[in-house]
Amino acid sequence: MKRNPTAFLKEEFDALVAQKLNWELRTLQGPSRPHSVVDGKEVIMLCSNNYLNLSNHPKVVEGAIEAAKKYGAGSGSVRAIAGNMAIHEEVERELAAFKGTESSLVYQTGFAANAGLIPQLADKGDIIISDALNHGSIIDGVRLSKADRGVYAHNDMGELERVLKEADGKYRRILIITDGVFSMDGDIAPLDEIYKLAQEYGAMTYVDDAHGEGVMGPDGRGMSAHFGLEGKIDVEMGTFSKAYGVVGGLVAGSRDLINYAFNKSRTWLLSGSHPPAVSGAQLASIKVLKTEPQHVKQLWENTNYFKKELVEMGFDTGNSVTPITPVIVGESAKAKDLSRRLIEEGVFALPIIFPMVAKDKARIRAMMNAGLKGDDIDYVLSTFEKIGKELGII
Repeated sequence: MKRNPTAFLKEEFDALVAQKLNWELRTLQGPSRPHSVVDGKEVIMLCSNNYLNLSNHPKVVEGAIEAAKKYGAGSGSVRAIAGNMAIHEEVERELAAFKGTESSLVYQTGFAANAGLIPQLADKGDIIISDALNHGSIIDGVRLSKADRGVYAHNDMGELERVLKEADGKYRRILIITDGVFSMDGDIAPLDEIYKLAQEYGAMTYVDDAHGEGVMGPDGRGMSAHFGLEGKIDVEMGTFSKAYGVVGGLVAGSRDLINYAFNKSRTWLLSGSHPPAVSGAQLASIKVLKTEPQHVKQLWENTNYFKKELVEMGFDTGNSVTPITPVIVGESAKAKDLSRRLIEEGVFALPIIFPMVAKDKARIRAMMNAGLKGDDIDYVLSTFEKIGKELGII
């Protein structure tokens, strides 16, 4: 019988649908704002990573427009050949100054940064030691390396030290990788302890700070600043697609790191550079963070109030200490029911279910935003309370 080479596409998709594990794409009709229109319905947006609402900041929008007018719609090439524009370099200078590092490098996306740089930092004869709950882009970056792998239980410093002891003397290089802020639970890595262990065992440190950039530390300078480790973490990786309100990956560190990265990372070398409008918005966003601290301040005021009220109602928010607030309900079906009812009431919050989290840890992942007003948050809270009681969650 002649083989159907693409039959698996429909078969595997249908299997996902049957298990209710498929993603159903929704349409955002207009800007990503605290009040948005999704699939024709006006909602309070509670699942955007646009923490500081900077994607709508007039200076950030104007930065994109002015850069497009000055430099055109596209760069014409990869940066290593003819697509390295002055505005790309300006972004990197501003970013390094903001982060307190010698230098920085902008990638096309955060995923591209992890997939392109991690395999170049550790190879055969090396070991990468990774937190068990690290982001999928880290996992894929590690898989692309020929290095051996070690995994330590989430945030377990005793187990990290055990793996380091076993690796000491056996490998050419040791690379410790962790998320800064863990995206499903909203907890943070004990970066000060990780740094101390790395110093003791001669290991490199690599922090994926995608959800910490613009959120954690003074003025949103990230997890290194939060722990007073500016310029000491070997690789600070992040993204412009969350608190900065734009798109693009970033790496900050020593001049040696950046020289190495842009000569070795194929995701950087072989991808077209950002359109000038993107770089203009990135540049403007960094400048807003440096000069307008009220956005980070408001984000944390909203976050602290929201968490406190949820906990007092009886909801389980896990170990979150960041604007990522999981509302853990247990069964996947209950999380889906809660999400459905919230959306019906005008609160756009989606469920996170197995296999993204454990079977008994299904949740709504609520993302706080600096642009939400007090009345908005109070409405969200009253809606959670009403539906939580209706579904027997609280």
